[in-house]
Amino acid sequence: MGLGEATKQAAVKPHEQLAAYLAPELEAVNALIRERMSSEHAPRIPEVTAHLIEAGGKRLRPMLTLAAAKACGYSGPYHIHLAATVEFIHTATLLHDDVVDESAQRRGRPTANLLWDNKSSVLVGDYLFARAFQLMTDADNMRVLQILSNASATIAEGEVLQLTAAQDLKTDEGIYLQVVRGKTAALFSAATEVGGVLAEADDAVVKALFDYGDALGISFQIVDDLLDYWGSAQTGKNIGDDFRERKLTLPVIKAIAKADETERAFWVKTIEKGKQDEGDLDHAIALLNRHNALNETRDVALDWAEKAKAALSALPAGEVVQMLSDIADYVVARLR
Repeated sequence: MGLGEATKQAAVKPHEQLAAYLAPELEAVNALIRERMSSEHAPRIPEVTAHLIEAGGKRLRPMLTLAAAKACGYSGPYHIHLAATVEFIHTATLLHDDVVDESAQRRGRPTANLLWDNKSSVLVGDYLFARAFQLMTDADNMRVLQILSNASATIAEGEVLQLTAAQDLKTDEGIYLQVVRGKTAALFSAATEVGGVLAEADDAVVKALFDYGDALGISFQIVDDLLDYWGSAQTGKNIGDDFRERKLTLPVIKAIAKADETERAFWVKTIEKGKQDEGDLDHAIALLNRHNALNETRDVALDWAEKAKAALSALPAGEVVQMLSDIADYVVARLR
């Protein structure tokens, strides 16, 4: 391989490499998604769904299902159905989240609730959850049904917990982790676990896939929360969105744990009471830096990425497993 070719290959992001490797399967997943998101009687359903699903998302979660199944030697057709299931669950939660958060932008585009209305977003999200449950029955595997249905309940539980914990200064790192495991990591771990179950892999391998997805999802969310204060063109978010929405994420939780009386009063005013003035975001970031909260949060994200990679040691070595390891590195690459 020449230097130019090696440089070109190195520039390809890990999730893009995995997408290229899984291209035929991903094409089948996308075809199945388009087929199942249709509605004979309610044309708004495919309109709203297409707006989000075709907005250029990475399809990371369904790719994890496909990759896990392939890593375990699966050769049947149903990993396609489960990957589409995972994407429908993910899309449904996004539609609901944007209503709850009163968001105006996702993936650089106006949100569905802004283009249509809250009612459409909630009801189409409900439709996609129903479609997801139809899809997951196609595999005729009770264990798969248990994993994905439990994940759906856990996601909803995590979102509700966040409602009560997000603006309560008593929220600690343990509760934060519980929220993250619910609203984000549950679908990552379910996506990888069902791939192993479908392939009838050994229990130790299935557990390793769960652990990988769990740690990857936690790292993914912590990075997202950190970049809300550090900023990144890749997130599609404005700096300080979480602060303006009064969300207690890990950097703020760490700063509050070290806050003096004056600093704590600032967090009570801005987060608990929601009284935010011009310059408060800059002051919040200054407090995060004063207490090294951003760097400490970065270290936690890196640690979870290493846990994800370590879990893969239980799987047979191969190209797919290496790509999964590279994705764990990529999730935290923007923090190094």
